[in-house]
Amino acid sequence: MMAVDEVGGCHPFRLVALLCVFVSLCLGAAAVFSPSWVTADNFSQSLWDSCSQTQGDWLCDPDLQRDWQLATLVLLLTGGSISLITFLVAVVLLCRGGPKRFYRIIAIMLFISVVLQVCALVLYPIKFIDSIRLTVYHEFSWGYGIGWGSSIFALGGAVLYCLNTDAYEEDYY
Repeated sequence: MMAVDEVGGCHPFRLVALLCVFVSLCLGAAAVFSPSWVTADNFSQSLWDSCSQTQGDWLCDPDLQRDWQLATLVLLLTGGSISLITFLVAVVLLCRGGPKRFYRIIAIMLFISVVLQVCALVLYPIKFIDSIRLTVYHEFSWGYGIGWGSSIFALGGAVLYCLNTDAYEEDYY
């Protein structure tokens, strides 16, 4: 039997941070594979292809022809890869425990991931509007918004891993 002082458990802030990183990974994957980043009448564009509707049928063509589209994709995938590595390291640390300095490294890696994702999400609309070929009203769609959601959750995870929570978490044991 364990004494009261020996009760083990998860650190709530680190568990919430891990959950934020997981949600960020899920949203990031949804954003990258989303079929709709820009929509307009009879037009839809994703990171991968551009589709237009003619006579009721949708015709899609691969659309990674411009350097800014490729740069956006590379920045998002690099940020997502860093988040995935960070998530795996955080799971191992949560299960096995480890030095507190590793949580700072996780936070730094998450901040780097956020910077890469935000650069991609700022680059995309600027370059899209710069090279616009639509003459109708268009809007940035749900895939683009989910990308921002992914960045926000990664930022939340990074901030939670930066917190010095030892004083708060002692109350839970």
